[in-house]
Amino acid sequence: MARLPVYLRALTGLQERGVATVSSEELAAAAGVNSAKLRKDLSHLGSYGTRGVGYEVEYLVYQISRELGLTQDWVVAIIGVGNLGRALAGYGGFASRGFRVAGLLDADDSIVGQEIAGMTVQHIDRLEDIIAGHGVSIAVIATPAGAAQGVCDRVVAAGVTSVLNFAPVVLSVPDGVDVRKVDLSIELQILAFHEQRKAGGPDGPAALPGGDAPPGTKQYVETVEA
Repeated sequence: MARLPVYLRALTGLQERGVATVSSEELAAAAGVNSAKLRKDLSHLGSYGTRGVGYEVEYLVYQISRELGLTQDWVVAIIGVGNLGRALAGYGGFASRGFRVAGLLDADDSIVGQEIAGMTVQHIDRLEDIIAGHGVSIAVIATPAGAAQGVCDRVVAAGVTSVLNFAPVVLSVPDGVDVRKVDLSIELQILAFHEQRKAGGPDGPAALPGGDAPPGTKQYVETVEA
């Protein structure tokens, strides 16, 4: 499931370049997976390609879009219109991928009433009305951490069962509600870990400039080995 959007992005790029068919090897390379895994994934969709020809790009785009539920519009509300919320509101990829932003909401009176990406920011007090009036299916929470759980509780109580959380906090939700968390700081920390490993790791000779191990490292390693 997590790989299907990656395949779809790669296929959409091929489609935009006018490519009609693609081999499993070419698509796997564009998606960053091995071709055997890709063929297995696509076989679950009932798509096996044609030997010597490959996959029909347009039809595969349709198949994956249907599997992901993107052949219908999904209505989104963005809650929290700070820098991140503004960037999300202006993201042009929503509409082309089957998502329609129907509401921007914030608690800051200095932000309420502003026009952003062709929409007027509404006060958070109108949250339930906007969810009901527009049939919001997905709530995007881009508030500060301290406000996120309260906002989440309100959108769930209003009937929303899918939440995309950009706030740096773990949300508590009842069974039947799906939450996807995007934490940029965690992603940066993961990359920092990999950079450190490539440099020899925290105990490796490249851990400090000049090749010396950090102070106390040798003693720690000897203790572990003992």
